[in-house]
Amino acid sequence: MSGGPSLALRAAAYLLAAQLVAVGAGWICALVLGLFGLEDFATSLDEIAYPRTRELIMASIERGADGALRVEPTQALLAELAHNPKLKYAVFEPLEMRPARGSSPELVTALTSLRALHPSWVHFSLDPDRRGRPTGYLQSRETPYGPVSIGVHGFAFRWPDIFVSMFYDAKWMSAYFGPAMLFSILTSWFAVRRGLAPLRDIAAEAARIDMDTLEQRLPAATTPAEVRPLVVAFNQALERLDAGAARLRRFTANAAHELRTPVAILTARLDAPKQPSFLLDLQGDAHRIRNIVEQLLATTRLSDSPARSTEEVDLVASSRRVAADALLLAVQNGRQIEFDAPNSAVFVSGNRAALESVLSNLVDNALRAEPEGGSVIVRVGADAMVEVIDHGEGIAEADRELIFEPFWRKSETPPGTGLGLTIARELMTRLGGQIIVGDTEGGGATFKLSFRRLPQE
Repeated sequence: MSGGPSLALRAAAYLLAAQLVAVGAGWICALVLGLFGLEDFATSLDEIAYPRTRELIMASIERGADGALRVEPTQALLAELAHNPKLKYAVFEPLEMRPARGSSPELVTALTSLRALHPSWVHFSLDPDRRGRPTGYLQSRETPYGPVSIGVHGFAFRWPDIFVSMFYDAKWMSAYFGPAMLFSILTSWFAVRRGLAPLRDIAAEAARIDMDTLEQRLPAATTPAEVRPLVVAFNQALERLDAGAARLRRFTANAAHELRTPVAILTARLDAPKQPSFLLDLQGDAHRIRNIVEQLLATTRLSDSPARSTEEVDLVASSRRVAADALLLAVQNGRQIEFDAPNSAVFVSGNRAALESVLSNLVDNALRAEPEGGSVIVRVGADAMVEVIDHGEGIAEADRELIFEPFWRKSETPPGTGLGLTIARELMTRLGGQIIVGDTEGGGATFKLSFRRLPQE
């Protein structure tokens, strides 16, 4: 799978972009400072016109039949002269400082005195007032006719000059900034790559973690501060995964253990088919196995799709259905089921299959705890509370939390569904409800299921 660009390259690219913006901003700041006449930055908008004006003059240079240079103004230079009559220019062959024909006599006279210096760059002014800013340049340039010195004075600003000036300034500074930026990219890439070495080490540590080593954690203490929140969040995610995997392992082991008990009992009954209660006992075993399987399926479905736990369920209808399904087996075992519920529906938020699975488990437990000839009561309240009441031995207060632990069973007789209550509590948690155990008046246990009641229309 192809990934995104290297983080080191991204950082180097952003650094380059930042440098380009900084150079441009610096150029603009220097220009603004110059326009306000601040010391060495002092300049004027007219000076920005120099590169464009100089190029117009260079384009007008010719060499005559006699080999001497001359300035033959092009249409563009003529248009500039018409726009700016104060413009003066002079072209010299640099060795002798011999002026080309067509040069401004005044400018030639002023610059000839520099012949002995062979200047390459001079900033000057013809204004005798020394307080005035220099408004002329003398610069050596390479042309198709060889090197020449070009003097320009009195150039005038036009708006396109800003872009022309920026282009020539960038071209001139590229000799410095080009290599500087290239080395900056290389050094920043190297620096970022070296700086990200701890991140690569962390990635290598994370790559070694699998389902068998979820207890491992990434080293947060030695991690750079910028990456530490990510490492801490990753470790927290590992803790949640580890806890989930542990629950899954316990759940799988519990399921196998809980199913083993009724299957073993069923196998033992099949070895003694002549018992008077053979068929009735088989029905009870099958009913218990079905309850366990349905709880396992309900738990799996809620885990796969949490949205299933927000269905609208008629608590009265579901409770009546569970009581009716268990009634025949209860009668065959010499017990009764009493059903008490409001005449109108009580709607709750949940999952019908999961709700009925929990209730069926409690009813099955109550029937096995109920003395022969007794009645298990299934009562639905208008407050979205379902009570499953038996009149057996009851559950000691010290055991009321233990009964929800996997594998816990106070005695092996009668065979219990320790996993059933464990799954029942987990399902009720997923449904946003509660399961509570208390005493039955006169003796026995009462299990209460509370659900999220929906507004009635």
